[in-house]
Amino acid sequence: MITRIEQQVTALAELDGSQLRQQWQEMTGQAAPSVSPKLLRLALAYQLQAAALGDLSGAAKRELASIAKGKRSQPLSMGMRLVREWHGTTHVVTIDEKGRIVWNGREWTSLSAVAKAITGQQWSGPAFFGLRKAITS
Repeated sequence: MITRIEQQVTALAELDGSQLRQQWQEMTGQAAPSVSPKLLRLALAYQLQAAALGDLSGAAKRELASIAKGKRSQPLSMGMRLVREWHGTTHVVTIDEKGRIVWNGREWTSLSAVAKAITGQQWSGPAFFGLRKAITS
C-alpha cells in the first residue's frame, strides 16, 4: 500500500526546476535556495516527510549544525580512555562503568574542569582531549 507521502515524494521526480522552486515557495513560504533541481527534490522530500511524520529532534539538529560548521564531537562512553600530553606530562582521563569522569584518582564534573586543572586556563574539554575535531573531506 502506497502512502500519501510516498505519492507526493514520487511525484517530485516529474517536476522541473521552476516547478520545484514554486513548490518550495508554497511549502515553506520562502524563496527556494540556489541549489540544483536534484538537491531541491531531496529537500522537498524531506520537508514533506517532516511535515507528516515529525521533524528531527533538537539534539539531532544541533549535531547536524555542528557538522555543517566543520566540527564533530564524539560522545563519552563507559570504559573510554582519553590521553593528552601537556608540557611533557601525559594525562589519562577515564570514563568509569557509571559514566563518571576520573582523572588523578578523583571524579570530575566535566572534561572542561579537567582541562582547566591541567592547563590552569579555561578550555573546552572535548576540544582539549581531541573529541571535537574539524571534519576533512
